Amino acid sequence: MKSSMVAAHAKWPRENDIIFNLSERAQEAEKSIGKDNVINATIGALMDDEGKLISMKSVYDQFKSLPNNEISAYASIAGQEDYKEAVKKVCFKGNDPNGYIKVVASPGGSGAIKLAMWNYTNLGDVILTSDWYWSPYGIIGEEAGRGVANFKLFNEEGKFNIESFKEKFKEIIDKQGNIFTIINSPGHNPTGYSVSDEEWDEILDFAKEVAKDESKKIVFFVDVAYIDFVKDDVKSRKFFKKFGNLPENILTIVGFSMSKGFTAYGMRMGAAIGISSNEDIAEEFYYSLMHSCRANWSNCNRGAMSVLSHLVDDKEKFEDYEIEKNKYKNLLVSRAEAFVQGAKDVNLEILPYRDGFFISIPCENPKEVCEELTKENLYLVPLKMGLRFAVCAVSEEKCKKAPKIIKGVLEKFKS
Repeated sequence: MKSSMVAAHAKWPRENDIIFNLSERAQEAEKSIGKDNVINATIGALMDDEGKLISMKSVYDQFKSLPNNEISAYASIAGQEDYKEAVKKVCFKGNDPNGYIKVVASPGGSGAIKLAMWNYTNLGDVILTSDWYWSPYGIIGEEAGRGVANFKLFNEEGKFNIESFKEKFKEIIDKQGNIFTIINSPGHNPTGYSVSDEEWDEILDFAKEVAKDESKKIVFFVDVAYIDFVKDDVKSRKFFKKFGNLPENILTIVGFSMSKGFTAYGMRMGAAIGISSNEDIAEEFYYSLMHSCRANWSNCNRGAMSVLSHLVDDKEKFEDYEIEKNKYKNLLVSRAEAFVQGAKDVNLEILPYRDGFFISIPCENPKEVCEELTKENLYLVPLKMGLRFAVCAVSEEKCKKAPKIIKGVLEKFKS
């Protein structure tokens, strides 16, 4: 038996994150044979055509203009008041739901997920999310003693599988009496799918029907980490209105992040936004999450909060930011369109893509396929049911070329 000092609940497999491992291998290949000869589609961040991380000038000019004491000071546990107001403004953009809305700062979107999951599930509960999902949902749940159950994201027509969703939702809530559901939209990681307004209506109409049993507790966690890179800034936010005036036993928590929309990945700044038709439940949300903040990280990045507050309060600066962001959004759209067209040209099956940083390719043996692709100097991420290609990190030219390479390797596995 191996020697061990760690507590029983903290024993985990000794393995490195597969994404970072593949990313490191891709970078080594770039050094060895040159960047032009390697397609590194592992990185979940916006990169320029030369493979350098994009950092918005409007954001970092604002950060560098802050006085040292504004960067270095402690922040309030739940976040500075002006930051919390700024979060609502940039997240909802005038589509505030009708109800009581409270904001609690968190270290990135991941922190918001941790806060919400810990405070709205019980030990041994399972959370519900789609079968294609961002793996840290499961890791965060595992750390807290929660499991993950999945509904099928797509039906045969390539749309949101409402029947599978209803079936799993009902199964869990009948067993637990409560349910915590994560829906990552718009710009879902890893598929790039966005739930339509009509699909949201179906989801919420079903939840309202279940909520007629007042003993049931329903929590929706809506992860909008990629919302700022959805094609239509206005239309993509209209669904927020749907979370107003819901039954008191339905709580919506929106996970906001500065990582993508403000290229502030390393600043680790986000927020959990609670929406309820009941004032007492909204207050409970605020104080429960604030207690967890104190117990975990005490408070968040004061400098990052100030950046958002100053940008939002200065109309001219915010307009500069929007112009810059839209330039990069157009870059992302062009890359995604190139990949989708390239896939059509070679008859490569991909999952329905609407927006966001990633496109997924269903396949069997994803780890083996991924490894074979490295021999073609193409690096992407294996998932349980396929491959994830990061269009956010790959030039348009390489996005055009990649589908043919992937198709060729997949054909080898069929023969």
